Amino acid sequence: MTTAQQDTGTASGLVPPTRDPSGPHIRRSAAGPEPKTRLRALDGLRLLAALMVAGYHYGGRGGEITEAWGSSAAVQFPTAHVWLAYGCLGVQIFFVISGFVICLSGWGRTPLAFFASRASRLMPAYWAAVVLVTLVFALPMVAYQAVSPSDALLNLTLLQQPLGADRVLGVCWTLWAEVRFYALFALCVVLPGVNRRRVVLFCAVWTLAAALAQASDEPFLDVLLMPQYAPYFIGGIGLYLVHRDRRDALAWGIVGVSWLLGQHHAVAELWRPDSPDAFSYRSSAVIILIVTVGFAAVGAVALGALNRIDWPWLTVAGALTYPFYLVHEHLGWVVVGWLHRGLGVPSWATFLLTLAAMLALAWLLHRFVEQRFTPLLRNALTKGL
Repeated sequence: MTTAQQDTGTASGLVPPTRDPSGPHIRRSAAGPEPKTRLRALDGLRLLAALMVAGYHYGGRGGEITEAWGSSAAVQFPTAHVWLAYGCLGVQIFFVISGFVICLSGWGRTPLAFFASRASRLMPAYWAAVVLVTLVFALPMVAYQAVSPSDALLNLTLLQQPLGADRVLGVCWTLWAEVRFYALFALCVVLPGVNRRRVVLFCAVWTLAAALAQASDEPFLDVLLMPQYAPYFIGGIGLYLVHRDRRDALAWGIVGVSWLLGQHHAVAELWRPDSPDAFSYRSSAVIILIVTVGFAAVGAVALGALNRIDWPWLTVAGALTYPFYLVHEHLGWVVVGWLHRGLGVPSWATFLLTLAAMLALAWLLHRFVEQRFTPLLRNALTKGL
């Protein structure tokens, strides 16, 4: 299968949650309240961003989902498709969350522990999703074309995009962005030792270098420094510094500059996207608003304003987000087609039932893949290295 290519600057999926298996934890702030044990509001925000992207994939764009519905999403959801088209901005929110949590998880860790944590968190569910989607798309009754066996095997490395191979999971382009962020943070911050001064310098240098990379129009620098996504990761890092000390003026400056750059890139790339699968002419004001709300929501978590949102079920929601993100798009096509065209289920009922089915599958992946194999892989990497 030649998977749906990402819109220019839009999302084919959602970035994986980058938390430790025990979940994101609140660190003591110089000016903040006594810390609790878990940032459950961040788990809820993560799931909300995932649902935004799923809404975009099911009702806010064209491409293979049109084949699944039997007509354009604009026909299936005459009013809602206009708003579902903004769901791709869930990825930008996820990148902000990722910057926050990677800085949290890297603080005080050795490079070995950081690598083992990231690889073990990322790969088991990813491998399972690649195998599952490949097997489902190989079934005779599934109309979507599978990738070649060679490309399917290459997808297991997570290097298929830079090598130009077809992707089993359309959403994996965001994982490639995450991996580059991990590498930059590990080499520049974790390897020499994490401290506030080094983190601030990293944010400043990356911000300037990303702008220069875009101005130079040099492909290698663009791949390395990701100018269109860097502001979100950097903004999340800045918000973690605010979380540690809300009086940190430099941290607030990092957040402010990152928000200004982030809204610019989002508007430039999503207002009139080039892809024929995207619904064009989104409102620039709405794009700015969603980016602002994303930064503000993570900022509210950083400042402890959402500490009262401490419902235990949010822990489960956060755990399901990554596997849900991995499988929801391509397997969603199959479920939508089976329910709507095969059984005649109405559009909105199909939409909701597909979300429920993908969440149930995500729970199975979390329960029988992540919980079993994440600790095993982390321990094996730690011992092996």
